[in-house]
Order: sequence, then C-alpha cells, then structure tokens
Amino acid sequence: MPRTLEGQITMEKTPSYFITKEAPRRVFSMSRHTKLIVVVRDPVTRAVSDYTQTLTKSPGLPSFQNLAFRNATTGLIDTTWSAVRIGIYAKHLENWLRFFPLSRLLFVSGERLVTDPAGEMGRVQDFLGLKRVVTDKHFYFNQTKGFPCLKKPEGSSRPRCLGKSKGRPHPQIPSEVLHRLRDFYRPFNLKFYQMTGHNFGWD
Repeated sequence: MPRTLEGQITMEKTPSYFITKEAPRRVFSMSRHTKLIVVVRDPVTRAVSDYTQTLTKSPGLPSFQNLAFRNATTGLIDTTWSAVRIGIYAKHLENWLRFFPLSRLLFVSGERLVTDPAGEMGRVQDFLGLKRVVTDKHFYFNQTKGFPCLKKPEGSSRPRCLGKSKGRPHPQIPSEVLHRLRDFYRPFNLKFYQMTGHNFGWD
C-alpha cells in the first residue's frame, strides 16, 4: 500500500479478501489499525447473481440447480461450489475476528446500497471518521438498470453508473431450489446477525 500522510485515508478494494483464509493475517501484519468495510447481500440472491455472471462468460454451464446440489433428491447443498460457499458469511467472519475486533469492521447492506445509497454511504463516512459529504443529492435512480447512479461530478459530462455486468436479468430458477437454498443459509444468516449485532432481514 502507498504511504499515507496525516489527514489522508488510503483505500483498496478486493472482493475476495473476505473469503480468503490467509487474508486476515496478512492485513493484520501490514497494519492492525486497518478499518475493514464488507458489503454483504442476501446469499441466495448473491449466488444466483454469481451464477448469472459466470453464465455470460461460459454459456455452456450446467444449470444452477445442478451446480448448487450435490444430491438433488436429498437436497444436499454443494458447499464446495464458490457461488454457495461465499454466502456463508458467518464462517468467513470467524476467520477475521481472530485478528480484528468487531469495531474495526463495518458491514454494509447490499440491498440498502440500492434502496438508500446515501444512508449507507453516511454509515461508511461515519465509520471512517469523515465529514458527511456524500448525501442524497449525489444520487439518482436509473430505472433501466435498477440501481442508483452517482450524479455527474463537476467537470464531467456524464454520470457514474455501475458497469454492464451489473443489473443484468437473472435466469429463471425453480422456486423449490431457492427455498432449499434459503433453508440452508438460514442458520448461517442467524449466526451472522448475532455476530455482527445487525439483522439484515434476509429471511
């Protein structure tokens, strides 16, 4: 990481940190004072979204249910499939709490980032000890994509919206498959709510 002067904050974003076993130790070795921001969303929706993104790159991919279940008859979920494994947030958090106190982590709701981006960004700014500069006036909702966009910065001709990979339609997944997956995640979600002291309302 680059050297940070007094009054500066250096940020870096890598989605795989949260689920990588070696990451907490490495980050702690670099700086035990690091603040960590984790964006989480309903693990079922996240798994379908993950599958959708992979499907665009590999159209010959097996069906979602073929990948999600080890045994479709018994409903045994395949936790070795990354799209499923990533959503077991409580397991990943346990790894981070071995090195960092909960006060060093902020969990941002992916759902609220869509419905109330300014509110969630307010929490982020508070967590980082920043003045609340980003507010409602900085966002507008893009009906086509179904996501909020940042209004154009001064000197720029266009607003900042999420890229083409975001907001694409998901394939139809049988409701029975989604129910089974929801049942699978429920105990992990409840544990995650207890660990973070925050109910994300995924059930």
